[in-house]
Amino acid sequence: MNEIFPRPLILTGKISKLGLTNRLSAIQKSPTTGPWKITHLGIEGDEQANKKHHGGVEKAIHHYPNDHYKYWQKTIGDHVLLDQPGAFGENISTIGWTEETIFIGDIIALGTVLLQVSQGRQPCLNLNLRFNIKEMSSFVQSSGRMGWYYRVIKPGIVNSEDSMQILERRHPDWPLSRLNRILYLDTLNRDALQEMSELQELAQSWRNLARQRLKKGKVEGWKRRLFGQGKRERSNLIK
Repeated sequence: MNEIFPRPLILTGKISKLGLTNRLSAIQKSPTTGPWKITHLGIEGDEQANKKHHGGVEKAIHHYPNDHYKYWQKTIGDHVLLDQPGAFGENISTIGWTEETIFIGDIIALGTVLLQVSQGRQPCLNLNLRFNIKEMSSFVQSSGRMGWYYRVIKPGIVNSEDSMQILERRHPDWPLSRLNRILYLDTLNRDALQEMSELQELAQSWRNLARQRLKKGKVEGWKRRLFGQGKRERSNLIK
């Protein structure tokens, strides 16, 4: 099991206009000072504009590794958003944990709070608008560097000096990197989809997604999520 106990940077955001558009979003997260009160819906004071697709008990807190920022600097070049954490709308930023070392269902202690890894992140159009790069969401998806979400299984208080510690690993065969490969690369692997659909700690919506692929024998469309209505999906994405 991962023995790194990172001390997280905690970030929150308020609803505001996104970039030069009239689209409302709270993806613009900034570091805040503790202590922080954590409820079943996330960090008190953090907001979500579109609660149909963001927030809720299964996506209460978004964790994005600061480890990935060097990759993005090499990939898209110097960008003002990459100068500090918060570029990807994350609530938690750490060094030392990535999609390769965090697993579905991991139970994590932070202060008096208990978190559980519930699902990965599915990037959307908001990233394109935030970075002013029309295919940023698809770049993030194809890179596998998407971060993950927590459900809060025990609310409580987090202080600035608190570190994160994995208390329990329920699915050692299911790192988030494997989940990402099934969702976006090996998309119709029936054995993997069947196993994915039976992971009780995985968010219900993602188990349903696996079941729908098994039932229909095809992959759901991504264009609207990645590019917005009327946009054309590109095939030569960054690997």
